[in-house]
Amino acid sequence: MLQVIRASLVSTLFFTALLGVAYPLAVTGIAGIAFPAQAGGSLVHGKDGQVIGSSLLAQGFAKPEYFHPRPSAAGANGYDASGSSGSNLGPTNPALIERIGGAAKDLRAENGGAAVPGDAVTTSGSGLDPDISPENARMQAARIAKARGMAPAAVEQIIAANAEGRWLGVFGQPRLNVLRANLALDAAGAVAHP
Repeated sequence: MLQVIRASLVSTLFFTALLGVAYPLAVTGIAGIAFPAQAGGSLVHGKDGQVIGSSLLAQGFAKPEYFHPRPSAAGANGYDASGSSGSNLGPTNPALIERIGGAAKDLRAENGGAAVPGDAVTTSGSGLDPDISPENARMQAARIAKARGMAPAAVEQIIAANAEGRWLGVFGQPRLNVLRANLALDAAGAVAHP
């Protein structure tokens, strides 16, 4: 009986050390060497070197001179990653239908009656998707150009320059990272008008 208990304890300690300590440390070390930016959180730095966000998490941009992200499913937490989750509302849920209808109406009014793409009114699975579709970005272009006093073509150029295609030409959807596109707007020297 003592041999069985001893073997169980030794086995538990061995596998805890191997799989609970050594393996995570090895994977973290390899990731830090092979993919340092991603392992560090894909942090984005501003002009002064301060961290201003992550390219992996949405941030709430509400000013008219910026691209707006997809809606957050984090509820009252806004774009707080600790509240990351989907809404869990099915397509026939009246609350979802009402929310999407209201959001589409607001977006049409805010963006001069432009057609509203689906990702502009729906949340992602995590509720914190940092990307929008190029169609969503183009819908917002006229509003941004007006707020910044820019030519709409200049905003379209920023969209084109920052749009990413499908990975390996097949995986995923074309997208635009909202934080990076907003930084490109600021870098273009276009300042918001009061």
